[in-house]
Amino acid sequence: MANIISDETIEYVGILAKLSLSDEDKENAKKDMGAMLDYIDKLSELDTSEVEPMSHVFDVQNVFREDVVTNGDLSEQVLANAPEMKDGMYMVPPTF
Repeated sequence: MANIISDETIEYVGILAKLSLSDEDKENAKKDMGAMLDYIDKLSELDTSEVEPMSHVFDVQNVFREDVVTNGDLSEQVLANAPEMKDGMYMVPPTF
């Protein structure tokens, strides 16, 4: 294991995560975090000089449609069901 995680690092991560870890949990976390960092180091050994950089693994294009109003102003139809209205708005009893 090339990446050694210190006890202070485990304590700090435990504090950030608001976890109270037993000594056994701390040792397991140290091993797991070291293994993760070793794996990341192994990935960095790959030759990616021939790989074109990308922002997404799939060829993504903009799938959003143009924002066009299709139903217009329906305020009169909506207010037709209002029991009371004033200046184009619903009238409701005051609330405190």
